[in-house]
Amino acid sequence: MSQVQSDAQLAEKVDRQSAKVLQWRFVMNLALMVFDALVFFCVGLGVMALYKEMHVFTTRLQWNVPINAYLYAAVCAVLWVFCARVAGVYHRHVFADGYQLNVLLFKAACIAWIGICAFNYVMQTNISLADVTVTCLCVWGVEMIVRFIARRFLTVRHRKGEYSYPTVIVGSPEGIGQILKFLNQRKQLNYKPVRVCPIRVNPQTGLIEADPDRNLLNTEVEEAWGDFIQPITYGDDLAARIAQTGAQTVMVTDVLDRFSDNLSTFAVQMEAFNLEIALITSALDIAEHATQLRNIQGMSIMTISLPQYTPASRIKKRVFDLVVSSIAIIVSSPIMLAVALAIKIEDGGPVFYKQERIGLHGKPFYIHKFRSMRVDADKHLKEVLEANGQEMGARYKLKHDPRITKVGNFIRKTSLDELPQFVDVFMGSMSVVGPRPQRSFEVAEYDQVYATRLLVKPGITGPWQVSGRNDLNEEESRQLDVSYVQDWSVLGDVVYIMRTIGTVLHPSGAY
Repeated sequence: MSQVQSDAQLAEKVDRQSAKVLQWRFVMNLALMVFDALVFFCVGLGVMALYKEMHVFTTRLQWNVPINAYLYAAVCAVLWVFCARVAGVYHRHVFADGYQLNVLLFKAACIAWIGICAFNYVMQTNISLADVTVTCLCVWGVEMIVRFIARRFLTVRHRKGEYSYPTVIVGSPEGIGQILKFLNQRKQLNYKPVRVCPIRVNPQTGLIEADPDRNLLNTEVEEAWGDFIQPITYGDDLAARIAQTGAQTVMVTDVLDRFSDNLSTFAVQMEAFNLEIALITSALDIAEHATQLRNIQGMSIMTISLPQYTPASRIKKRVFDLVVSSIAIIVSSPIMLAVALAIKIEDGGPVFYKQERIGLHGKPFYIHKFRSMRVDADKHLKEVLEANGQEMGARYKLKHDPRITKVGNFIRKTSLDELPQFVDVFMGSMSVVGPRPQRSFEVAEYDQVYATRLLVKPGITGPWQVSGRNDLNEEESRQLDVSYVQDWSVLGDVVYIMRTIGTVLHPSGAY
């Protein structure tokens, strides 16, 4: 058999594997859509019976023309599925993420509420607004339970190696380790590493070649994944050898730069075998920006923008901050009173602690917290760091800080010390969600990329607080902050708030 025929058979094999994955994904989504329609149909009929509106009619033609209640519920159920799809509920990267999915389900419920109200208005039915509202809220609640059960089922299947995408990771040993750690923390993405391919750039030729440092590779893989992954050597027949492993996806971490000849050549080789390429881009890559191509008098001009930085989006975020902070201040008032009394009783010192931090566009402001350390804590910071072998810097970490009081230790672990910051949010110096506010000496260490975190207001909670907090290394923390600046949205802020609630109930990395 010739090499060309052999390569063609491998490409066909990968294509069949991809088709199989697409098939089970289609079946899964179809089953969810059917079940979602049934949920809405049953809940809708139940609420209609509760409100005694089973006798549906329309006055569209100036007469009370009866409508079959079951047909009406079925039409609304189909509308619900359509709204859920528009909201992104059925996206494969969202399905296993409970926090984000529940928010998207609520978004779908809101869209469905508007759609059903519009349908009732056009048809001029006798269904009340209360009926539609209660139906959408009940469906949202039931769907969260249904999705939780579905996620448990999928998790069990994932552990058995089913419903996943066999993946080969290509990049530097350090880049491979970083992505393996990322995939280990986000199993919902369904990428299953089956091989790793270490590469580097030849400094003389500028071409890609195999990285021979297997010791470094094995160390990175072991630390990030906790198990050995078979390496595969980079070469001219790499695509064929990847296809032989049964992989469907080739994930490129670094080394192969966007828009470079090296990446273009690599992509052509992979696509010739029907292998999907997943390219990990930097936090500031323009691919996430809104781009528009215009042709002006024979010259093509591409404009790049971030939609969330428009005046309208900023106003929405400010309104969101005002609403959330107002509710939080009212609800948490009894808790704040109890914490204040406990701090006062312990050592008689001041209840609140304020410190200058750097905010939006580098402007300083004062952040307010419940005091969790001794009154003279700031004076002893340098000596405490020296005793622990650390220096003053942007990412010093102390797991056992002797300056923390007993009450302070509790309110830090439960994040109760952050509650007064809702007043800072209400006053406008902070946001509910955003990068954590830092001090001037920390900001002085920012590089050009990390300085972009100053383009948004610092927040009470954000990616750092819900992703490990002090257990994150400097690079991971920076990546999270910069990514937030790139992608923030009000809906995303809601997801972070929900994740924060889970982190408070199950603290991790807080000290």
